[in-house]
Amino acid sequence: MADETDAASGAGPDGGHVRTGPEASDSLKYSQEVTSPDDEPERDGRSLATTSHDVIREWAEARDAVPATVDGTEHDGHLGVLRFDFGGDSDRLRHVEWEEWFETFDERRLNFIYQETRSDGSESNFFRLDNPEREDG
Repeated sequence: MADETDAASGAGPDGGHVRTGPEASDSLKYSQEVTSPDDEPERDGRSLATTSHDVIREWAEARDAVPATVDGTEHDGHLGVLRFDFGGDSDRLRHVEWEEWFETFDERRLNFIYQETRSDGSESNFFRLDNPEREDG
């Protein structure tokens, strides 16, 4: 199946393409879609969007970020709020495995909206998770 091949290759079940829906945010609408780690931003400070597991993992690892969830937000044995731990002092973040983080990301049909660099060219840690099917994302 194509979905299984895409998932195994690191593109994720949507081939890295953003997920759309009636509640898509303006941030998503105006972001450059990225489907592969080889895609380059059009310019510094550009908002980017993807569902590609490879792109997300490479972005996080380049910033020494670890997949995490906010402790205490779990429900029915599932991860709660998804985050990245950038090595800060937050004791509210619990590290999780990439597989579990991506499983939750895909089950919730989220998009990863992020920046590689700020408009001045310096590295950016900005990201947000967006659900185009839910008003509250």
